[in-house]
Amino acid sequence: MSVKQFKLPDPGEGLTEAEIVTWHVKVGDTVKINDIVVEVETAKSLVELPVPFAGKVTEILVGEGDTVEVGTPIISVDDGLGGAAAPAAPAGASAPDDEPEIEEGKIGGTTSTGRTAVLVGYGVKQTEAKRRPRAAGGAPPAGSDNGAGMPGRASAPAAPASRFPVRNPDEFVPSPAVTVDDRTERTARSAAAAPPRLAGRGRALAKPPVRKYAKDVGVDLDAVVGSGAGGVITRADVDAHATGGSAPDEGGSTGPDRLGGDPPAAGPGWLAREVGEGLESRIPVKGVRKMTALAMVQSAFTAPHVTEWVTVDVTRTMELVRRLKDEREFQDVKVSPLLVLARALCIAIARNPQMNAVWDEAAQEIVVKGYVNLGIAAATPRGLLVPNIRNAHRLDLHGLARAIGELTATAREGRTQPADMAGGTMTITNVGVFGVDGGTPIINPGESAIVCFGAIRKMPWVVTDEHGNDALAIRHVTQLTVSFDHRLIDGELGSRFLSDVAAILEDPARGLVWS
Repeated sequence: MSVKQFKLPDPGEGLTEAEIVTWHVKVGDTVKINDIVVEVETAKSLVELPVPFAGKVTEILVGEGDTVEVGTPIISVDDGLGGAAAPAAPAGASAPDDEPEIEEGKIGGTTSTGRTAVLVGYGVKQTEAKRRPRAAGGAPPAGSDNGAGMPGRASAPAAPASRFPVRNPDEFVPSPAVTVDDRTERTARSAAAAPPRLAGRGRALAKPPVRKYAKDVGVDLDAVVGSGAGGVITRADVDAHATGGSAPDEGGSTGPDRLGGDPPAAGPGWLAREVGEGLESRIPVKGVRKMTALAMVQSAFTAPHVTEWVTVDVTRTMELVRRLKDEREFQDVKVSPLLVLARALCIAIARNPQMNAVWDEAAQEIVVKGYVNLGIAAATPRGLLVPNIRNAHRLDLHGLARAIGELTATAREGRTQPADMAGGTMTITNVGVFGVDGGTPIINPGESAIVCFGAIRKMPWVVTDEHGNDALAIRHVTQLTVSFDHRLIDGELGSRFLSDVAAILEDPARGLVWS
């Protein structure tokens, strides 16, 4: 047989590593050229990778949850053409010189210069990449015995570090940090109390979140008897083993269910038991969360932020939204106050063009941009993403509504590509959807201003009629906030811009006059 190894291609955008999220194939499956075999997460997006050759999968070299560097072999495929099998590349080894080149231009293939065809252009030479060393205690090498009469193969640890449920904040109990000695002692106790391993049982059956939970509390899954269907180990089984209790009956639980449901009566005894176990959640900072953290720190400590806010009567905007929802032309898109705000921003930028600028530190210049790439901050399970709408200033209200809908849907599905998050000029963050009145947002790197849209509430408001008489009325009211870079935007410019946005939301008809 002839075995080929598919190496992690360069995702572009200067990224050097990616996390393996989901394998779509397993050992023994047959694949065709350009079949999607794995989904990986970079610091900016989720990407599906197609395999560049056809054949039978002989080995999956990295597991879900592993972070690997560009150029690292991730899967082996037998193309059935004969010849000697290619051995697995050791850590730090470079690609062999006589490795057959794949057709130039296909993802994962190599060019005549040794560069890899990647998702965006051509990336680094695969011979320059070094495989990240695995942690001690990982999977056994190929051909070894795993202790249960089962042949081992090179694979990653089964519990991906980032794929476990986040606890409900209402059920969280503060606890002291778990020390290495605590975990070692608890693991030793588990091993000492472990029943003899059943012959042929093989690897303990448990889902990745349960494996992660067991690792955090120091319980060896090999010592736990599963009560789930087919002997699957549940969180309740881990709790029972950790506290020295028995496995729960079917449908029951010996401890609080931290995945859902109500905990037992929150008395001092239960609190002490929780704290005594040292339970805590650790979320690895990587991927989008890591990139967001670095970007926010860079922005906060390089751009001097100034924040201003204004409270606005948006009753007429709400009336406009209701009318648009009834219009036949808007039946295929979502109409919301955010849509009116997005249009108002484009109009206000046209009236105050220096708001749509950026500070060029190297050249010591202010670069005013004649286009609006409007970013919409979207909260996703992977963290905060800020994709942008290209040339938003050229779109009419219907086109803007369609673009916002597609942008947010793609972001929540985790399909936003790096190119869709680059080149933004101004951003909207809509905290109102969470019932929050306002905030002081941090500017997105590469931009100079960000607008925060608060919750719209019915409130008593002083209304002045055409004769100058004041009266109290129930109106829809919201708060707008703008943070801007004070190096290039002074208080006058920032105030004029915010006032223009507020004026359009107060009376959308102004947008017809100003646009």
